[in-house]
Amino acid sequence: MNYQRPILNTLLSRMKEQRKFIQVIAGPRQVGKTTIALELTKRLKGLVKYHSADETSAYGGIWIDQIWDALRIQMNIERATNAVLIIDEIQKIKDWSQTVKKHWDRDKREGNEIKLVLLGSSRLLLMDGLSESLMGRFEIMHAGHWGFSEMQKAFGFSAEQYMWFGGYPGSAEFVRDEQRFKEYIRNTIIESSLVRDILLMTKIDKPALLRQMFEVGLNYSGQIVSYTKMLGQLTDAGNTTTLARYLKLLEQAGLLSGLNKYNGRMIEIKGSIPKFQVHNTALLSAMKSGSFEDVLSDPAEWGSVYESSVGAHLVSEVSKYANASLYYWRENNLEIDYVVTYGKKILGIEVKSGSESISLKASEKFKAYFPNSKLILVGKHGLRYEEFMKAGLPEII
Repeated sequence: MNYQRPILNTLLSRMKEQRKFIQVIAGPRQVGKTTIALELTKRLKGLVKYHSADETSAYGGIWIDQIWDALRIQMNIERATNAVLIIDEIQKIKDWSQTVKKHWDRDKREGNEIKLVLLGSSRLLLMDGLSESLMGRFEIMHAGHWGFSEMQKAFGFSAEQYMWFGGYPGSAEFVRDEQRFKEYIRNTIIESSLVRDILLMTKIDKPALLRQMFEVGLNYSGQIVSYTKMLGQLTDAGNTTTLARYLKLLEQAGLLSGLNKYNGRMIEIKGSIPKFQVHNTALLSAMKSGSFEDVLSDPAEWGSVYESSVGAHLVSEVSKYANASLYYWRENNLEIDYVVTYGKKILGIEVKSGSESISLKASEKFKAYFPNSKLILVGKHGLRYEEFMKAGLPEII
């Protein structure tokens, strides 16, 4: 595969600039972050060092001290005027941000032109470290799940294949071997994310509950479900606060979100009933008993996959912009599937997998509440799925 993600060119461009900010690449597992880093080492000229913290977490900050000092020594030996240090899975190192700050600030004082690239698969742990010690010293780039246009260019996916098999490049070769596809997603993505990015890195009192919640949330992707209702379906569920915390951890791991209801008032938004939204439909498909052909032939079940695919695309898009957020809207039985805010702009999105048109009553009610908003339909009588999925957030809003 010769396809390279656009983030690589952005990173290459920033490496040509004077040393100013630490470059941070954050994103879920198996989306190609390490591939980007290794390709960066090939394309950059001069002294470039790549290290992974994946198997060295027990050494803590001492390991960072060692590789950084070794690079400074090598610069002296080779009389290099600059260098690039790339550290993968940085969040595995305990108190990593304090050690990074120490060396970054030392290089600034001493005039060492060492540029730093950090990669991590746990956005929660990355952001905790960045906000603790490194404020004002970094720029962050989100390497999200692969979009439809990327999977189409790289692997020739059709729209229907993307809806079902999702955006993980590592599983693309298994589209004709569904059992292998499902095993790959369950073992390599789901199990690794739950165990290595959440259970081993965060204090979880009820690991079984976390897993149950993830599975239930997948089944309800695209649906609005109260925490109270979930308490009755989960074993040893505890309270709604625990469920909300676990859902937030699943979101930070790039697995599952609980979207809030939009009404323009932040206090009520934060206290709303969540709408479950999977981040990549491969996760949804891997946990279903039916095959691609089975679900495709069932309009109701396929409609759920279709809507979840649109929602997953929106999750990825809003993550790229600091002033963008994703919600849903509902008033009594009237619902707008997704609401995107981008600065002061508001966009309502209805998703219809069949021949249905936009809901007139819901649209009128939504516009009455938010007269400056826009409304679009993704489906046969609106923007075609393929068109919508290839558009970035600035284009659709």
